[in-house]
Amino acid sequence: MPLFIPTYFSPITQYSEIIKSKEVIFEMEDNFQKQSYRNRCYIYNSNGKQLLNIPLKHKEKTQRKKTKDALVENEFPWQSQHLKSLQVAYRTSPFYEFYEDDLLPILTKKYKYLQDVNIETFLFVTSALQIASDFSKTSVYNLGVEKDNRHLADVKHQVQNPEKKYIQMFDEKHGFISNLSILDLLFMEGPNAISYL
Repeated sequence: MPLFIPTYFSPITQYSEIIKSKEVIFEMEDNFQKQSYRNRCYIYNSNGKQLLNIPLKHKEKTQRKKTKDALVENEFPWQSQHLKSLQVAYRTSPFYEFYEDDLLPILTKKYKYLQDVNIETFLFVTSALQIASDFSKTSVYNLGVEKDNRHLADVKHQVQNPEKKYIQMFDEKHGFISNLSILDLLFMEGPNAISYL
């Protein structure tokens, strides 16, 4: 059972595993963990690696909450900031304009739950990569999973195998930055991204 945590414009390593899987099962019963890809992604801008973070509403600090119950804080204009950051970083990339119209609904729609944002980004990426977008969701938290990819949602998880390099927008200035958001690969490689993965 290939188990993943839905994340915000997931890192390249997660999609490398997704395309190898015959099925995708999203973990819905895990506890929310800060500093994970659940509500953040990293892109490449003229200053190097840039964080895009979805702000969340925090109720009680002592009580654990499940990721599926994490609420998006829409009082902060995070979507317009993310869109501007993507435009500034990638507007001159080979394929940004190719995907921009499909990306706009995600960055303009108001979401209540973080999981809904992450599922929408998954559907956008699977469409862009032209791979199956079928998935199922867990109803209980499983410990002994054979193909457990939940660790890929952890920002601190180190990639075991170094990524193959591809041309990035500012690699002449800062060098190659591995495991950025899948958006970096899509905007640079377009339909060829699937071959890279």
